[in-house]
Amino acid sequence: MRSFPRLSGGALAALVAAAAACSSALAPATLAPAPAAPLQSIELSLFLIGDAGSSAYDGEPVLRELSRQLDSLEQAPRFVVFLGDNVYPRGVPPADHPNREDAEKKIAAQVLAIRRGGARGVLIPGNHDWDRMGRDGWNAIRRQDTLVRAFGGEAVRLLPAGGCPGPEVVDLGSRVRLIALDTEWWLHNDAKPAGSASPCPTRTPEEVTDSLGGALRDGGMRHTVVVAHHPLRSGGEHGGAFKFVDHIFPLRNVESWLWIPLPLIGSLYPLARQNGISNQDISGGKYQAMRRAFEDVFARFPPLVFASGHDHDLQVIRGSRAEVSHAGYLLVSGAGILGHAGLVRRVEGSLFEREAAGFMRLDFTKDGQVRLSVSTVVPDVERAEGKSAEVYSAWLDSGRP
Repeated sequence: MRSFPRLSGGALAALVAAAAACSSALAPATLAPAPAAPLQSIELSLFLIGDAGSSAYDGEPVLRELSRQLDSLEQAPRFVVFLGDNVYPRGVPPADHPNREDAEKKIAAQVLAIRRGGARGVLIPGNHDWDRMGRDGWNAIRRQDTLVRAFGGEAVRLLPAGGCPGPEVVDLGSRVRLIALDTEWWLHNDAKPAGSASPCPTRTPEEVTDSLGGALRDGGMRHTVVVAHHPLRSGGEHGGAFKFVDHIFPLRNVESWLWIPLPLIGSLYPLARQNGISNQDISGGKYQAMRRAFEDVFARFPPLVFASGHDHDLQVIRGSRAEVSHAGYLLVSGAGILGHAGLVRRVEGSLFEREAAGFMRLDFTKDGQVRLSVSTVVPDVERAEGKSAEVYSAWLDSGRP
């Protein structure tokens, strides 16, 4: 057995101090929590939660905390956006499929979480909703559209609907414009509504970006929030972050129960992902083309927020109006299931990142301010459910006088 040299107490202390110095150099300055806006000053509360298609259904602790916060706002207008991957693992199957009942319960739980709190909301399609990028993807999205309409009525809708790429515009009061995109439409390799035969208002990438620019330009004095499933920047798995276990047990990324050790060979999987083998990763070719297309639009008409899911973590990233993203803030809120969080690392502009379940909330006040808060949900063994905490908050810089 190979032995390793023992470190003296002084050497160990020096190593710890060096690591701490490195860590503090990378960490952003700690900010005091932003004071909560008085309820009477809030014109709209917008909740952002993604990747919430859990088999815990309406007993899911994260959904319960979402409903609790919605209830606490009393009569203030509330709107919820589920940021995709609403039904794991392959979206809504046909009516006679053995997994159909499970899919219906997952959709019903998310719709119920919105309606129980007296709110309105939308569900955004994700890659898993498109039959996990499979051949039946377009049909699966249309089936989900039908279910959301049946369960949600006029209060909850799937947007963009029918597999169309969007953008779909929802004006919320006088201060907020929500713009919904189906980013899987850009990445999907099988049948989708595109080209001259498409029934959608936008049928090509150029038409999508032209309409997106118009929606942003015509927002007037409203704060614009673009919502989609795939992030533009991320320190999570789809941005290239992998755990040590991914190098040793790579097959768990195919099926979670495949604990087959493949050291050395296993490292080929994360390396391939980091170098663009999958279009579901930011490094992928189609993903990069989509990202460039959006950033070209945002360079001319920057939104306040671009919010997404896809990575199972919580991230607040400061964008740049002069380079890279052009959006004011990039929010990744794809941690809507307790126990489903993934590794996250800091990236350029990171203000906050957490490997934890939870969601985000934007409070828009009547005097034009915007407060962002991040709530996490952790297991509570004593009560056999989750307990929550607000772990980050800030007043956003809207770039306005």
